[in-house]
Amino acid sequence: MRALCWYGRKDVRVEDVPMPRIVNPHDAIVKVTLTASCGSDLHLYDGYIPSMQTGDVLGHEFMGEVVEVGREVPDLAIGDRVVVPFTISCGRCFYCERQLWSLCGNTNPNAKLQETAYGHAGAGIYGYSHMLGGYAGGQAEYVRVPFADVGPIKVPAGIPDETALFLSDIFPTGWQAAEQCDIHQGDTVAVWGCGPVGQFAIRAALLLGAERVIAIDHYPRRLRMAAQVEGVVTLDFDEERIYEQLLEITAGRGPDACIDAVGLEAHGVTPDALYDRVKTASMMATDRPRAVDPRRLRRARGQVPDRGDLREGADDQDRADARAALPAAPPVADRVGRDRSGLRDHPPRTALAGRRHVRPVLAPQGRLRQGGDAPVTPTPVSAATRSRARSAGPARGSPRSASGSRPRACPR
Repeated sequence: MRALCWYGRKDVRVEDVPMPRIVNPHDAIVKVTLTASCGSDLHLYDGYIPSMQTGDVLGHEFMGEVVEVGREVPDLAIGDRVVVPFTISCGRCFYCERQLWSLCGNTNPNAKLQETAYGHAGAGIYGYSHMLGGYAGGQAEYVRVPFADVGPIKVPAGIPDETALFLSDIFPTGWQAAEQCDIHQGDTVAVWGCGPVGQFAIRAALLLGAERVIAIDHYPRRLRMAAQVEGVVTLDFDEERIYEQLLEITAGRGPDACIDAVGLEAHGVTPDALYDRVKTASMMATDRPRAVDPRRLRRARGQVPDRGDLREGADDQDRADARAALPAAPPVADRVGRDRSGLRDHPPRTALAGRRHVRPVLAPQGRLRQGGDAPVTPTPVSAATRSRARSAGPARGSPRSASGSRPRACPR
C-alpha cells in the first residue's frame, strides 16, 4: 500500500509500505477514506520531535471503512464507517475509567522515553514518534487500529467524511481548550491564533456561553474567517498593540479567559523569541514560551496570579478541590462488559513496584511501519521490593499531580 513516510527534517515521501495486519484480538483494520495534516505534524516536519525513525508512517487525523476486525471487537463490523481519535486508549486503566483518555497508562510501550523527554507520559498516538508509542499513522491507504473496541466512533449515514473527520482531533482540541476555561455566561474570551484549532476554539467558546470572543492573528484570511462568526472581534497583532486593545475592549478589566491556539511554531523577532528558537533547534527545550507571553494579563476574575505568587505545587485546599473535581470511576463491567485479560498482548506502561502487575509487552521496534509482536519480558519485581515500595509511599518528584492524575500530554 502507499503511505506518507518521514525521512528526516523537511523530508517526507509517499512510499510503498507493508499492509497492516491484526496482531491483537482487540485490533481492527481500517481502509482510509479521508485524512488530514495536523498543525502538530509540522513539529515532525521541522524536526522538533525526537525519536522519529526513517520510514515512519505519519498522520493522526483519519477516518475510513472497517475492512477487518479482531475477535474481541464486538461493536464494529466490516463496512462500518468510523472516525478514529488520535489518542489510543485502552478503556480500562485508572485514567480511562475517569475519561482521561489521553493519559492512558496501557498504550505507550515507550513511556519511559517520553517521561525522560517531557517529564511525564501519556497515551500512544498514531504516527507521532516512537516515544509516543511507535504506531503507524493514518496518512496511508490502510491503518491498524489498536483497541478498536474503545476508540473508533461510528459515523451515521448522511454525514459526509469532510464533516465527520474533524472529530478525529481538531474539533475536540478546540472544544477542550474552551471547556477548560470555565466559561460563564457573558464572558469575554481572547484566542491567540486563528488556525484550525483557534477557529474551533472560537466557536466552542461562544457555544459554551461567551458573549464575545477576541480573535488575534496576523493572517488576513484567518481573521476574515473568524470575523464571519457573530460575536467575534478580530485584532491583527502586526497593526495593533494587543495589550492596550484588550484593555480598551473590556473596559480595563482584561479578558475573562485566554486561549493559546498558536502552538510550537510561534514566530517573533525579539530577543526572547530568538532565544526560544535557538533552544528548540538545539533540542534544549520542547516548547516556545514566547507564544504565550502576551497572555500574561490581569484577568477579570483574578485567575492568573502575579509572577511573584507563582510557585511549584499547590496548597492543601488546592489539592482537596482538585480531588473533589475528579469524576468518579464507573465500574469497568458497566463500561465495557468484558474482563481485562484480553489486554495482555498490548504493551502496558512500565510497571511501578508493588502497584501494577507486570506482563509481557510487545517489542517497540518497527511499530510505526508494521507492528512488531516479539515478546519482551520485563524484569520481575521481588516481593521484598514491593513491600518496601508500599511502606515508602510515592517517591519525591513523582510526575503525578496533586490530584492524583498525570498532567496532560498533548502534541499541541
